[in-house]
Amino acid sequence: MPGALSGRLLALQLFSMESRAGVAATPGALPYYVALSQLLGLTVVAMTGAWLGLYRGGIAWEGALQFNVHPLCMVIGLIFLQGDALLVYRVFRNEAKRTTKVLHGLLHVLALIIALVGLVAVFDYHRQKGYADLYSLHSWCGILVFVLYFMQWLVGFSFFLFPGASFSLRSRYRPQHVFFGATIFVLSLGTALLGLKEALLFKLGAKYSTFEAEGVLANVLGLLLASFGVTVLYILTRADWKRPPQAEEQALSMDFKTLTEGDSPSSQ
Repeated sequence: MPGALSGRLLALQLFSMESRAGVAATPGALPYYVALSQLLGLTVVAMTGAWLGLYRGGIAWEGALQFNVHPLCMVIGLIFLQGDALLVYRVFRNEAKRTTKVLHGLLHVLALIIALVGLVAVFDYHRQKGYADLYSLHSWCGILVFVLYFMQWLVGFSFFLFPGASFSLRSRYRPQHVFFGATIFVLSLGTALLGLKEALLFKLGAKYSTFEAEGVLANVLGLLLASFGVTVLYILTRADWKRPPQAEEQALSMDFKTLTEGDSPSSQ
């Protein structure tokens, strides 16, 4: 046992020396796609604010303008911040894994809180006006997305940040976590587009087909939402842009797996 432990420590030292010799190079095109995603995302947030300010009277927590808090919060939380949280592992390629995990989780928490504010705003507005709740496809999809998003964060925290899940359990769950993260993001985009169309039809009605200025602006906003989503998903699906495992992470993972589960790295 002492000999095996010494061998592990020596392997860890060798991995550390290799990691200090150099860091993983960033793929040449990746920074440009990340910059494009941020440009699109910030433009979406700004254009949402412009749409609400120019054609919907602005935002306020009280009165008729309270409803406008909903689309702004949802775009900031479940579109822009969720997309950025998904990109954390592509952008921070050489930072400590623990730091990257915490940033990933914090961005999702912030997105969840902002989205919750948006939900409270629309339910409170409906209550004040005496409107029915949860009757449209947009509202059904919205509740589904919010519940799935909360569950995804809760399970992800339990598996990857809370020090309790085993190495093998994390490894088995990771593909599902990645898949559902991307799926919820796509559902969020679809729900936002449904809500945008619903808001235009409620206000413009038949005038929507006459190329009203608000309708044109909202259509451009919808295209930008889709473009942001496509750019984020393209970055995520490029296998050669994935965050490379750090040397220390590989060594510590092998040691942890061996000590806790009795597996031998050489058998993998």
